[in-house]
Amino acid sequence: MIDHTGIGVADIRRSALFYDAALGALGWRRVRQMPDDVGTDGIAYGVDHPIFWIDRFHPHSVRQHTAFAASSRSQVDAFHAAALAAGGTDNGRPGLRWPNYYAAFVLDPDGNNMEAIFRGD
Repeated sequence: MIDHTGIGVADIRRSALFYDAALGALGWRRVRQMPDDVGTDGIAYGVDHPIFWIDRFHPHSVRQHTAFAASSRSQVDAFHAAALAAGGTDNGRPGLRWPNYYAAFVLDPDGNNMEAIFRGD
């Protein structure tokens, strides 16, 4: 089981706008920042504790893939719409990929492939 993970980003403020919107659509929020007063070095997202970090310490623009669990198809749709409105690039509109695998894909400002997925009917 993974406790938390993260990626490097080129511009933390620009990426924070993207992730605030995209992950906010999934019910996540900023739960920690480094340093605590500004958040220019790293920002963690989750519900109660850090699950996904963006930071300036790790390599950026290496085209990583991360899939976030959604609680419904409509939440996948909301993730996709919010991510595009926040500057993301469509990389796969919401839709059924396999039986019980409804997903959408968006490239973040650094070209990372972010996915929201709902496994269910």
